[in-house]
Amino acid sequence: MVLRRLAVLPVTEPLDPEQAMRQTGWPGLRARLFHLLFLLRRPMTLGVRGLVHDRASNSVFLIRHTYVPGWQLPGGGVEVGETLLEALARELAEEGNITIAAAPVLKSVHFNRRSSRRDHVGFYLIESFKQTAPKAPDHEIAEAGFFPLDRLPEATTPATLRRIAEIFAKAEISPYW
Repeated sequence: MVLRRLAVLPVTEPLDPEQAMRQTGWPGLRARLFHLLFLLRRPMTLGVRGLVHDRASNSVFLIRHTYVPGWQLPGGGVEVGETLLEALARELAEEGNITIAAAPVLKSVHFNRRSSRRDHVGFYLIESFKQTAPKAPDHEIAEAGFFPLDRLPEATTPATLRRIAEIFAKAEISPYW
């Protein structure tokens, strides 16, 4: 009986593999409600940071926010519907007028327990880039610029110093931001 039913079904274009796995009707609604409940109970946040390294001057790009102390690597949250690389490109443009010229390298992923119990940060190394103009201060960024690795600002955050050491001094990579 099932085979007879299948034989009379119209032939359609093949479904997108992900679409074929989607549930519809009550099972689909139930699955979506379950995922919503999961998100409400266990939300996870995802961020991205970039270590922009100018090989010619052996310097790194750091920012100082208007609302938190210390010099740190540029970056921020990944928005809904955005990839890590899209978020990285957006944040570098916003915080440093920097465009990525070649694929950055994902160096590590860290649990940022200082932010929340569910925050993770993807950490990238960018060595091929262009800065369209020096970053002028604004409502978010108080100062920004390139600093030689041997003359980092005194107020560089511990997390930033750890990431720099992991890249350039081959320090052991910490799972924590």
